[in-house]
Formats: sequence, structure tokens, C-alpha cells
Amino acid sequence: MDLIRDIVTIYNNYLYDTQILAASVRHTRHLLECADLGADVVTCPLNVITGLLKHPLTDIGLEKFLADHAKANG
Repeated sequence: MDLIRDIVTIYNNYLYDTQILAASVRHTRHLLECADLGADVVTCPLNVITGLLKHPLTDIGLEKFLADHAKANG
């Protein structure tokens, strides 16, 4: 992540007209950090992207929503 941060800083300092590609990202947290730092493109396995959809609070909320929906619709 330090390398991505340095590249973004340098490119912004000198107004280089280019996009930054963060390659071979292996963890969901790193994907979020790349986006936060300003990487334009990221290559990663599909499970890293789908990992963004998983969060314990989201899972709990969805479970409650579906239970309420089932109650309301018999």
C-alpha cells in the first residue's frame, strides 16, 4: 500500500496524465485501501470483489429484513 500511496503522490505532484493500476490485490481490505489511495484500476480474484458484499452487520440486517418480509406476506 505504501508503493501505491507513493505512486499516487508522485503522479499528482507532477500532473502526469496516466492511470494507476494496482495489480494482484489479494485481500478485500487492500482493495478498499487502493480505492481510498486513488488507484484507478485494480486486478484481483473474483473472491476479493465478492468479499466486499460480506459484512456481519449486513448479513444480520438482511436476515431480519427477510424474516419481517415473510411475516408480513404470510
